[in-house]
Amino acid sequence: MRCVRLLLGCSSAAELLGTVLAEGPVWITGEGSALYLLDSAGMLRLTASHGLPDWAHERYGLVDPAGELPAAVALRLRRPYLLGPEHTSVDYPNRNAGLGTGMVAVVALPLVVDERPIGVLALALAHRGTVPGRDLDVLETVAGACAHRLHHLLDHGPAHADAGPAHAEPRQPRRTEPGPAPSHPLLSLAVRAAGHGAFERDLVTGESHWDAAAFALAGRPVAPDGAAPELERIVHPEDLPDVRAALAEALAGGGRYRIGYRMLRPGGRVARVEESGEVMLDVHGRPVRMAGLIADVDHRPAREVGSGPDPAGARTALLLSLTRALSRAVTVRDVTAAVTDVARPAFGADSIVLDLVDEGRLLPVSHTVYGGPRRAELTRLADLSAPVMQDSLARSAPLFSEPGNRPGATGAPAAWAVLPLVASGRQVGSCLITFVAERAFSREDRTLYSAFAGILAQSLERARLYDTHHHRAGELQRAMLPRTLPRLPGIASAARYLPSTEGMQIGGDWYDLLKLPDGRIGLVIGDVQGHNAEATAVMGQLRSGLRAYATDGHDPAATLARTSRLLAELDTELFATCLYLTLDPADGGLTAARAGHPAPVRITADATAVELELPGGPPLGVDPGQAYPLATGRLGAGETLLAYTDGLVEDREEDYDESVQRMLGGLELWARQTGPGRIGPAPALERLADLLTLNVTERRSRPDDVALLLLHRVVSPS
Repeated sequence: MRCVRLLLGCSSAAELLGTVLAEGPVWITGEGSALYLLDSAGMLRLTASHGLPDWAHERYGLVDPAGELPAAVALRLRRPYLLGPEHTSVDYPNRNAGLGTGMVAVVALPLVVDERPIGVLALALAHRGTVPGRDLDVLETVAGACAHRLHHLLDHGPAHADAGPAHAEPRQPRRTEPGPAPSHPLLSLAVRAAGHGAFERDLVTGESHWDAAAFALAGRPVAPDGAAPELERIVHPEDLPDVRAALAEALAGGGRYRIGYRMLRPGGRVARVEESGEVMLDVHGRPVRMAGLIADVDHRPAREVGSGPDPAGARTALLLSLTRALSRAVTVRDVTAAVTDVARPAFGADSIVLDLVDEGRLLPVSHTVYGGPRRAELTRLADLSAPVMQDSLARSAPLFSEPGNRPGATGAPAAWAVLPLVASGRQVGSCLITFVAERAFSREDRTLYSAFAGILAQSLERARLYDTHHHRAGELQRAMLPRTLPRLPGIASAARYLPSTEGMQIGGDWYDLLKLPDGRIGLVIGDVQGHNAEATAVMGQLRSGLRAYATDGHDPAATLARTSRLLAELDTELFATCLYLTLDPADGGLTAARAGHPAPVRITADATAVELELPGGPPLGVDPGQAYPLATGRLGAGETLLAYTDGLVEDREEDYDESVQRMLGGLELWARQTGPGRIGPAPALERLADLLTLNVTERRSRPDDVALLLLHRVVSPS
């Protein structure tokens, strides 16, 4: 009831979703949650989300209610549509997008008020099996509160009569006749809040929309599809550099912003306006949308918009903003994203194609930050522009299109600039900036773009050095780990390693599978503290030392004690956790010892997942004189063992024990649905390893590296 009360006081779709996740039942995981609203064309538009991966934003930002995705089905049925955990590993959202987590349920809840559809709320649930009916009742209550609050926000306000219908029934054709501009959900909320002209800009596609009030403020007829005119056509030329600089600052940091400028009206008239809005970021911190208000300030005598135009100072400010954005970029991909997210909209460009010099050739990289149609368009532009980009680089001189001299190639941009990228006398790459309308590049414009090219070239050169260093560090990491696992009789195995996404993206996690002299099998998994080259080097020394002690015939407890003393004698302050166990393939007998490491998990033949009860000792190197207790057990034929480092389950947004329990539930589900008895031990273990690591890669960040090792005892050797 507290959650419902808070929902009924929310002021936006994003606040509604945030309240559901923060105040709703604890079994709503948060990751993979989304709120869709019906737009004026009858399509479900993604309006708020949490924990969605990039591919989901790209592929499912707009959902056809006639389709087969859960949101569409729920809307048509007018009731919750549930995908249990047994389904999400196969067909959520669809087979082509990659496997889902397989460890959660997904429910799509229609938002309907008085038989009128408003949208859909999609939530991921941390249920290990069937979702109880009482939980579905709670979800329907939450969805009902969201629907009523959205209905109030969308349909009550002084401007709603002039803004057109906030939503339409599914499949209503897009309006093409002159009249009020279509009202997008965000526009509706903004207009009803303040009564001024409203705008929305999709920073991924470059599309921009105004409502009818914004067109009236500009003295222009309403565009049939609500498409806003380009900035160059509405902003006074003397104010345009200031606007560009302010936009670059807003895009680089996200959040709210305010810009004052003179707006050009037909007939040479000018209006002083103030644009106030917000740059919205996705879960990875990249700008994806802008929305806000445009207010006429000519009738506010006590306020001055500015002290006068200073184009030179504004261009300098724009360059400084772009420099700050690029200075935060670490990798080549980061630089490309900064160019796409900040420079492209700040310049008012339609596209930016970035090519890098690689062994004397220009290779396009811009498409790597996009998916779907945008990626295809950038690839097409890269192919179309390859000769002129190569020519510009060979001359070391920028090239600009001229009005009325549009190239004859089909699909060529109306206007463009090609910038050679040279740093420290070395050719780095080439940059193509395209525009949808013809334009003349003034001397000041050409100077601005040339200066930007110099900044971009320096950033790319620095980023390429980092990528090279990181690649070599990764090679060092891979060299420290087994290239392949040994083939052992009666045993199937699989292993995975994922580096951290923070710092140097290398670490001290390792695993090993040993064939011991007495016929037993040794399983080792460990985690050295830290995520840097020192951690990797220490890991290599520990791996070699432990392998030597184990193959000398020492039991797991003695092996860990000797390895702990070895670490204490090394010139390092790092410590490590470790698990070492031995398995007799003949009878399944286990002996194990643990040094501060997570306990392994045994998955039984009847699909039960339990942690092995192993008493443990301190991490290696902490107390070199400490003995480790030795535990014994048995792995039956047809049973599976999972050993892992804590990065597999550790999540900053979830209690560690809850994460472990959710993993155990997922392992039981795997064993029931696709375990070794169904598709064979080797394929089943590979699928499980992929499934476990997929859950990790879909997190917003991965502060720790991850290692896991799976063993399955097929049959007892005769």
